[in-house]
Amino acid sequence: MHSFSAADIPEDWRALLGDYFESPEWQQLQTNLRAELNKNPGKICPDPQNFFKALNLTPPSKVKVVILGQDPYHSPGLAQGLAFSIPGNIPSNSRQFPSSLRNISKALALEGFGALPKGDLHAWAEQGVLLINTALSVQLGEAGSHAGLGWKPLIDRLISALAQQKPYLVWMLWGGHAQSKLPLIEMAPDQLILKSSHPSGLGVYKTDQPFLVPGGMASCGHFTKANEWLVEHHETPIRWAIPSGQNTNATPQATLFN
Repeated sequence: MHSFSAADIPEDWRALLGDYFESPEWQQLQTNLRAELNKNPGKICPDPQNFFKALNLTPPSKVKVVILGQDPYHSPGLAQGLAFSIPGNIPSNSRQFPSSLRNISKALALEGFGALPKGDLHAWAEQGVLLINTALSVQLGEAGSHAGLGWKPLIDRLISALAQQKPYLVWMLWGGHAQSKLPLIEMAPDQLILKSSHPSGLGVYKTDQPFLVPGGMASCGHFTKANEWLVEHHETPIRWAIPSGQNTNATPQATLFN
């Protein structure tokens, strides 16, 4: 049985979070999660060893872009510990393939990067895209079921500390839930904040800042804007759509920004 402790979080992220681990909020999260893991073994998404995968793959020193999700996929076999990402063996024409990823792929194609070759976004994480949900666990089949377990203080502290300590980050805030974290980011200087509706379902076209323009003729442009900002601040742009078989160290998609 996975015990869940601060040791699950990489040391560099623990340093960023400071005295959070001495707080009552951390003790409460530990207590609540351990109870859930004991009560519902095998029914928590993602697998407990992957709760902090986003932090393991993207250390603070490497973060360039932050994409905030809400909670992990609650359908069987989807959650990986990375917001929006799913296993690469799920075909894009499968009913399992989430609508949010379909629309992200459409946006990338509209911006000239090409469609996603698969739904696995590990390559983004390895390039410095922090794919973090605001709750890092969920019960199988029950969306939002762990939102009240105590993840919020941890993720809020992480967002605030990251923004304060790292200038020139890009924040992609899709939908009202992600945008509720705006006050934590706006207190920090030199951050690029990109807002739109959420890419899932019909919500993709809603609000006065749609993720995709109705009719599918244009996107919010977030991926292009992110890379322009990174280049402007002397960072390597993100290769958003890497063909299968290529590695993340190949020449980046920089020609659009020369």
